[in-house]
Amino acid sequence: MVFRKICVTILAFITAHCSFAQTDNNTENERPFRFNKKWEIPVTAALVAYPVYGMSKVYGRDDVPEAEVMALKITDINKFDRPIADNYDPDAAKVSDMFFYGSMPLPLVLLFDKRIRKDAGQIGLMYLETVGAFGSVYVTSAMAANRFRPYAYNPSVDITKRTRGGARNSFFAGHPGFVASSTFFMAQVYTAYHPQMKLKWAPYAFAGAATVATGLLRLKAGQHFRSDVIVGTTIGTLSGILIPHFHKNKNYDKQRVSIFPSFGEGSNGLTCTLKL
Repeated sequence: MVFRKICVTILAFITAHCSFAQTDNNTENERPFRFNKKWEIPVTAALVAYPVYGMSKVYGRDDVPEAEVMALKITDINKFDRPIADNYDPDAAKVSDMFFYGSMPLPLVLLFDKRIRKDAGQIGLMYLETVGAFGSVYVTSAMAANRFRPYAYNPSVDITKRTRGGARNSFFAGHPGFVASSTFFMAQVYTAYHPQMKLKWAPYAFAGAATVATGLLRLKAGQHFRSDVIVGTTIGTLSGILIPHFHKNKNYDKQRVSIFPSFGEGSNGLTCTLKL
């Protein structure tokens, strides 16, 4: 599975090239994020292992009996989601897959930034926490909900596709949720290392655009209902924003900006210094 390969690759990179050596408080205060390897490494391992296991179950479901699929009625779908039952576009699904798989290694572009690259191990660990947290919620929801995808209700779709085990994985939308967790994670990390950047909204605009585009493609493809996309996007966005937020070093900005009184002949005041 691609998700498993990406996680293994990042873990191998962290192990081979990065360290979590103990540093003094002054060094830690020069970093925008704080980490505790004693509990974060085992927690991250668990967060990654569970969705890897869960996805093997979610995407390895037995086929749905044809009689059960044929008994589905569009009128049983709530009014908000009902119009999507007529959608089916395999090309839109393929494009959404490009967004999905492309977003997995996307945070690696952060390594082009020298300031972020020196903390690559910690950032990689935090990224695994982010996607692991999202993946854990996703597989739990998919296994519990068993909601049919929109195309399962569509009589114009081939019955062999409508009866696939994956036809029950509608709630919630994993593609836009994963894209959101990855891209908003990037935005949080990059802006944390560059708090003085002028276009601070730009990384978040990119994340939002990629997420919305993926969600719309999944709707057009008939893979998810509106409510699936809304819930998946929300959970993915929260994962991408909150995991870095909970790791923020509260002393970082204090170390970058210092204000102290100055005295001289004929003038008294305050001096401000900014570490770049």
